[in-house]
Amino acid sequence: MAKQVSVPEIMGRKGGRKISMLTAYDFALARLVDGSGVDMILVGDSLAMVGLGHKDSLGVGMDAMILLTGAVARAVERALVVGDMPFMSYQPSCELAVRSAGRFLAEAGARAVKVEGGARVLPQIKAILDADIPVMGHIGLTPQSLARMGGFKVQGKTADAAKVLVEEAQILAEAGCFSIVLEAMPPHVAEMVTGSVSVPTIGIGAGPGCDGQVLVTQDVLGLFDRFRPKFVKRYAEIGKDITAALSAFKAEVEDGSFPGEEHTYAMDEKELDKLKK
Repeated sequence: MAKQVSVPEIMGRKGGRKISMLTAYDFALARLVDGSGVDMILVGDSLAMVGLGHKDSLGVGMDAMILLTGAVARAVERALVVGDMPFMSYQPSCELAVRSAGRFLAEAGARAVKVEGGARVLPQIKAILDADIPVMGHIGLTPQSLARMGGFKVQGKTADAAKVLVEEAQILAEAGCFSIVLEAMPPHVAEMVTGSVSVPTIGIGAGPGCDGQVLVTQDVLGLFDRFRPKFVKRYAEIGKDITAALSAFKAEVEDGSFPGEEHTYAMDEKELDKLKK
C-alpha cells in the first residue's frame, strides 16, 4: 500500500512543491483520482450540484455526505481525504460542529474536514480543532453564503475587501487550520493572502500564486455541462465519449448485434440435447 499523505506533510509543503487536490463522491471515481497521485481528495458539497442536480451546494446534508465520504475513503490508499462540512452542520453551535466533524472521521474514514467562513464561525472551528480534528479553512467565495453574497460573485475586488480576506486568513491560520482554500478572488489578492499566512493556501479561481490548486473532477473531465466557471480547465471531454458509447449500445441492442456469441454462456452439449428432447 502506498504511503498516505498526512496533515503535517501538507503543512510542510508551504512555499514548496505545489499541492494538488480534486473532488470525488463515489468509490469508482475515487480510485481513479487517487491513482493519479493527487495529494488530497475533497468530498465536496459540490456533490449537491454535480451529483444531485441542485442549483447550489445547500441541497446536501450530513447523512449523504457521510455515506459518500465513506465510499471515497474506502477507495483511497494514498491521498488525504477531506470531508466538506455541509450547510447547517456546524453554523448553529459548537456542539453540533464537533459532532458533525467527528462523524466524518469516525464513521466515514476522512482524516480532516473543511469549514467555510472566517471570523463568523471561528468558535466552531476552534471547537473542532480542540477535538483533535484537522480543519481546512475556506474563504473568499463561500458557496454556503450565497444568500448573503447575492450569488456566485468574485470576492476581494476592492482594497478594503482584500484586506478583510487577509485578516480572515490570518485568523484561520492562527486558530490552527492546516490549510485554507481561497475561492474566486483576483490573483494579486490571493498572493497577498498566501504571503500573510504560515499555512498552505489552495486556490480555486484565485490564480497561480497559491500553494496549491483544487478543481471539481467532473469539470476537469468534461462530465458536467450545466455550467462552467471561468476558472475551470477541461483536461478531457469524457462526457462526449460516454454519450457516444451509450448510443452505440442502444443501436446494437436495436439491430440485434449485441449480445454476440462471445457475450453468452455455453451449455454442455449433452444437457442441451436433453433439453431439446
